Amino acid sequence: MLATADREARTRRRKAEERIDARLPAATKQLIERAALITGVTTSDFIISKAYEAATVVVQDYDTWTLNRRDSKAFVDALLTPPEPNEALKAAATRYKSRG
Repeated sequence: MLATADREARTRRRKAEERIDARLPAATKQLIERAALITGVTTSDFIISKAYEAATVVVQDYDTWTLNRRDSKAFVDALLTPPEPNEALKAAATRYKSRG
């Protein structure tokens, strides 16, 4: 039993190659440790899983457009009936085409 636990611990350490250090108030650390204890995981595993969950939400929110009804209609209208190119756009297209 001890050999299995030791082998699992070594395997976990090998997979984790990066490190993040953070300083935090004692009360925050105690709260995190208590939450980890309640959920039955190590403090490190708790911090990693919760940080990963939060990071996933932040990145997903950043990568996803959510438009209200008015903005959605304006976006679709612009796609379906784009405005005529102005002089600046025409000049930019000419410069681009002349580059070869």
